[in-house]
Amino acid sequence: MRFNLRRLIAAAGITAIIGTASHAGARDVSPSNNVVARTVSTYNVIAPTATSDCEGCAPVSCCDNNYSCCDSGCQKPGILSKLFGSQCDSGCDESTCCDSGCGLFDNVRGCDSGCSGKSGLLSFIKPSDRCFDDFCAPVTNPVFFEDPRTVTQVRFLFINHELPRALGGNSVQVYAAQVRLALTQRLSLIATKDGLVYTKSEVLNSGFADIAAGLKYNLYRDPTEGRILSVGAVIEAPTGSKKALQGNGGGEWNFFASAGTRILGSTKAHWISTGGLRQPNNEFSENRLMYWSNHFDYRLNTVKPLFVFTEIHWWNYLSDGGAFPLAVQGGDLFNLGSPGITGDNLVTQAVGSRYVYNRNVSLGGAFEFPVSEKKGLMENRMTFDLILQY
Repeated sequence: MRFNLRRLIAAAGITAIIGTASHAGARDVSPSNNVVARTVSTYNVIAPTATSDCEGCAPVSCCDNNYSCCDSGCQKPGILSKLFGSQCDSGCDESTCCDSGCGLFDNVRGCDSGCSGKSGLLSFIKPSDRCFDDFCAPVTNPVFFEDPRTVTQVRFLFINHELPRALGGNSVQVYAAQVRLALTQRLSLIATKDGLVYTKSEVLNSGFADIAAGLKYNLYRDPTEGRILSVGAVIEAPTGSKKALQGNGGGEWNFFASAGTRILGSTKAHWISTGGLRQPNNEFSENRLMYWSNHFDYRLNTVKPLFVFTEIHWWNYLSDGGAFPLAVQGGDLFNLGSPGITGDNLVTQAVGSRYVYNRNVSLGGAFEFPVSEKKGLMENRMTFDLILQY
């Protein structure tokens, strides 16, 4: 009965996305047109489409493939403007910016060149690439499902993870924050894992998660067609609590590629995909595995942007360990070093939505459940995030 309910939820989510996309697809403007079909809210949170020469700018801005932009006025104040000052509405390497009174941290942000951020303590941090603001950030598999865009943001996470009854049931709560800093137009510093693990389970105890950080580089971007590709590498240090099934082994590398594109000839529908290899330094203590995550979304015709999406994750285990007594797949949060799982596949699906308040703030939530015979440590999971973006 529980499995049938999960299949029903998954089918309903996919049907809703396909149905709304099919209904609205005929009315949407092709990404090749330099027209904003509908300006959503006073904050202009949705990026315009673009042409290669930026002629005839849209009401917000025009993004081309060479980081040059038409600037038709500064971004209207958002929730972070009082702290960081006004930003150019193009957000694409445009040096011209209206200086309408910089933020509270003038000595940090820098106002000597029209809020360009070229001076000050934090001058090495660049704004997010705004030419893909019509995209929806993934929610589930938060440690490894990396957004291909170059962004500067803080992402707060809460996860409620239900354990299988075969492992004693109960739940695990994770409280964490991720940080991504754009160092150049293409290079980002990403901190993807940290936080507190809380549980009353008999399988594990409360404690701290491992810490993971690395670099992401944008290899290819085409705002005209809405396509982007990035690669990166992250090292996870075994700094967490062993009682929380963290801190084992000698660390783990994550080598990944992440891509995104507009689909269905629309700026409202998107596909984001990330695949990678998780290579531990000690294969006795942790398993080697590969993963592939996919996200499909559609933006509804609401006053402020509301996306509905489904996400599918696949983990394929490539080696056996010897550190954990049970043949259990750890999924994304845990790498247990389990024996006898080489060749095992763990597949999960999520259905959720994301609400975009403005260019700087969005909220996401999703319900996730296993769809493969193997469940690993997951019975089901709820994931929520709050993204504050610069």
